[in-house]
Amino acid sequence: MAERLYIVDAHSLIYQVFHAISDMTAPDGTPTNAVFGFVRDIQFLRKEKNPDYLVCAFDASGETFRHEIYTDYKANRSEMPTDLRPQIGVIREVLGAYGIPVLSEKGLEADDFLASVAVQAAGKQIEVFICTADKDARQLISDHAFLYDLRRHRTLDRDALEKDWGVRPEQVVDYQAMVGDSTDNVPGIAGVGPKTASQLLQKYGTLDAIFEHLDEIPQKGVRLKLAKGKQSALLSRELVRLKTDIPLPDDWSQWRLTEPDHEALLDLFAKCGFHRFADDIRAEKPTVDTWEANYVAVTRESELAGLLKRLAEATRFSFDLETTSVTPTEAEIVGYAIAFDSGEAFYVAVRGPEGDTELDPDDVLERMRPILENPEIQKVGQNLKYDMIVLMAADVALRGVAFDTMIASYLLEPGERNHNLDELSQRYLNHTTIKISELIGKGKSQKSMLEVPVGEVAPYAGEDADVALRLTEILEPRLGEEKLEKLYTDLECPLIDVLATMEHHGIAIDASRLEQLSEEFASRIETIRAQAFEASDEEFNLDSPLQLRRILFEKLGLPVVKRTKTGPSTDEEVLETLAEKHPLCALIVEYRGLAKLKSTYVDALPQMRHPQTGRVHCSFNQTVAATGRLSSSDPNLQNIPIRTEDGRKIRQAFVPGAKEQALLSADYSQIELRLLADFSEDENLIRAFAEDQDIHAVVAAQIESVSLEDVTKEMRRRAKAVNFGIMYGQSPYGLAKQLKIDQEEAAEFIDAYFDRYPTIETFMTGVLEFARQNGYVTTILGRRRPINGIKRTTGRSRNLPERTAINTVIQGSAADLIKRAMLSIHRRLESEDFGARLLLQIHDELLFEVDADRVDPLAAMVNEEMSQALQLKGVPLKVDIGVGPNWLDLEPIGEVVGLS
Repeated sequence: MAERLYIVDAHSLIYQVFHAISDMTAPDGTPTNAVFGFVRDIQFLRKEKNPDYLVCAFDASGETFRHEIYTDYKANRSEMPTDLRPQIGVIREVLGAYGIPVLSEKGLEADDFLASVAVQAAGKQIEVFICTADKDARQLISDHAFLYDLRRHRTLDRDALEKDWGVRPEQVVDYQAMVGDSTDNVPGIAGVGPKTASQLLQKYGTLDAIFEHLDEIPQKGVRLKLAKGKQSALLSRELVRLKTDIPLPDDWSQWRLTEPDHEALLDLFAKCGFHRFADDIRAEKPTVDTWEANYVAVTRESELAGLLKRLAEATRFSFDLETTSVTPTEAEIVGYAIAFDSGEAFYVAVRGPEGDTELDPDDVLERMRPILENPEIQKVGQNLKYDMIVLMAADVALRGVAFDTMIASYLLEPGERNHNLDELSQRYLNHTTIKISELIGKGKSQKSMLEVPVGEVAPYAGEDADVALRLTEILEPRLGEEKLEKLYTDLECPLIDVLATMEHHGIAIDASRLEQLSEEFASRIETIRAQAFEASDEEFNLDSPLQLRRILFEKLGLPVVKRTKTGPSTDEEVLETLAEKHPLCALIVEYRGLAKLKSTYVDALPQMRHPQTGRVHCSFNQTVAATGRLSSSDPNLQNIPIRTEDGRKIRQAFVPGAKEQALLSADYSQIELRLLADFSEDENLIRAFAEDQDIHAVVAAQIESVSLEDVTKEMRRRAKAVNFGIMYGQSPYGLAKQLKIDQEEAAEFIDAYFDRYPTIETFMTGVLEFARQNGYVTTILGRRRPINGIKRTTGRSRNLPERTAINTVIQGSAADLIKRAMLSIHRRLESEDFGARLLLQIHDELLFEVDADRVDPLAAMVNEEMSQALQLKGVPLKVDIGVGPNWLDLEPIGEVVGLS
């Protein structure tokens, strides 16, 4: 069997994955979506294809010999996207760590190396698989050279080429010489398309033969086009023909696939935040683990008594619960893991397989209570909010939480996507932990921790407590070094208790209202389905992208807006773009939106009610959003669309838990714009907010140069779009698309905005300069986010790191603000009688359940705490407060104590 060589057209692959994968960033803010996609495909080739040789070819910078032939060659190529540019160097580093050779030379293109390798491999009896999406490479197909499509995992050989283009590989150059290539600005012959070119080559064999037999061609129009385009075709042939004679090494052994530099790859993947890729590398060559530890199972009364005595005398210990469920409100305690010193931990087993433990769970809990509730005994651990909620269900209040390693890791590295214990152990301790799946299995065969023998649980549980203790010793001093200690101590750590209390309480839902909505949505979905069938003149599966693609682009002939690895895209953006061309597109958008609301919320929420409380207990995630914002899950209430009538209807199903109660909502008014006014110190904006004017109307009046009274709804809409878009570097293209105006008009509107508000641009420039010099940005309370990739150039076009930097300062400060307000409100709810509970935090809004006769005192207190959470420079914090029988039907509160 012949040896196999895979050669990758690097730039072709890089551009494919860059456009196919949505924005991703490394922990320091550097864009990484192209790096991720490239590494994924290289890993696939190494593992699944297992080639004997693996090489990458890159285009060299500057002009090539083809520009000497035709100065307009590739003249219509746009510049490399700003967010792609910094990723090229990282990709080259990755290839170096993999030991994969790179072929590149000034004046040549990657395609020329593909061609030279493909042709010269024949003499070495090597089969070549060319990984590229470039159609020029089809001329290289032979009995020993094939094209390999990494997106479709499809090999293109002679037969496939003839089926697709109707030509042989030897005819590809002549075929392209006639058809041309708009991507590379290869002119071809005007008016000659693929079908004509294929038919001519099938009949005459070559381009030269076609011109020799020009008079024999029966179609007069084709003859004239060929005659007129002859010189253009001959020129095009020279442009598309690839060089096959580039000198290559005689000895190709240096191109053999070898063991990579594992440590270098692990370092690169850590910088990029690619944890799954790092796990793959560790699996290839496990790291040396020098972990030494002693984990003891406590199953007897005498052992428990000694441990409790030691706990009562301790000033700090690491703590972790083993339970029956990952959902804290449904979990029963199986055991307690405790560590005082590194390398030593104890597991108090209170539940397990029958006959496997002698300790009574209720007795242990009561004896642990005074220790767990003692605020003077410090507790450290990983994700202590979970343990806190589990204990709340048992009527135990966990106090004295001093350090949570998950929160600390998040503050130190907010760009990291993973802060779980397994990852932190690997990252900071170079230790691979016992995985939960090793105890309870996966999938259908997964069992409860109750079924695992105590002797197997003890090492796992003890390790969890031990790892958390060791991580504390590393992360705690780092918070001080990074000047994040105050943010942790004063804000993030005490917030754990607030969030745990919210999750413990949950929120009531009106199941009957959701049932009504389910029926309503189902009926409308069927109506839309019938309308879609009528619009397309056939029945098809509306949920099938494949069938929809056929209808839109084959049957209806609509233009392809963008492509994915499986073909033309049918995503929402594409459908909205095509909606003006055919009514089916708008129907699909409406169908998808309604179907998603029905499945995700309307039908799912009743199933999420707790069997005992009857309420929905969603999770609030403190370590997900890099800006510092909270997110929610199970269910994700932040994703309920409130700008659509259907989305708002779902809010109607969230209700107070009793008839004598109401829901009270408190929402910061335009908080991000107020922060922008404060940071930029813009007098016009500050004055508008101080006078409680309509900020969008004020901005519209100034940009449009009209009086406030003459601002139209359309003017205000445009100003609102700019107000919010400008903070995050929205381009003229983005604004034009949003407002459905031309790009030039949008650019003028943005210019007018900055002319009127020059201090905003000064503020943004200052943020970017600070980030460029320091490698991070900070929020109003000192939260840090690493940012890399800030350009030195001037201008208003923002790359991803720059947009991220500005977004973090503004949105992160808004997150700081509402978290501080939540802490103050929580303390007062705990210490004073307001007959209320804080239930939800969604973006800039807090939702409370309150006794109907206590609405006014609660409203006054909430307004006071939220409006005074931070003192801004002349910009007042305004809170919109409403009360009602559900989350939708809220009436504004006006004349109550403390409210204006």
